[in-house]
Amino acid sequence: MNTTKRAFRPLSPFLIVLPLLSLNLCAAEQPATPATEIEVQDAYVRAVPPGQPNSAAFMHLTNTSNRDRALVIGETDAAEVVELHTHKMEDGMMRMRQLEQIELPAGETVKLQPGGLHVMLIGLTEDLRAGDSIELHLGFDDGSRQSLTLPVKRVTHGTGTMPAH
Repeated sequence: MNTTKRAFRPLSPFLIVLPLLSLNLCAAEQPATPATEIEVQDAYVRAVPPGQPNSAAFMHLTNTSNRDRALVIGETDAAEVVELHTHKMEDGMMRMRQLEQIELPAGETVKLQPGGLHVMLIGLTEDLRAGDSIELHLGFDDGSRQSLTLPVKRVTHGTGTMPAH
């Protein structure tokens, strides 16, 4: 019978921290979850003449969840900057204003359309011709993301699209 006692030897801090670091690295490599609670319909980007520096994306966003959500960011390689905007009447003139987020109330559809809420594309990096398409990535307040391929369309001054020639 062996009565020799083993001395307690604490684990090296390195052996404790290494697995935790591995978990964090694995989590960082995971893509953001898709925004399955937000349905996107009728999405498109406004065609602009060559050399025009800015355009906008429009769509209908339906929040199918039972909690309020918000669109907080947009990203595309087609523009240097993407901002969330609205138009407001101020002193008898329509003025465009940047928003921190676009509220998406639970169970409702929010329309991003000309003359109202929209995703502004500033500093276009390519010409946006009718018939082309661009990739647009939307980010929401819960960290989820949604990637879209949007057609580029000619748009009249109002909300309708112009017929193709």
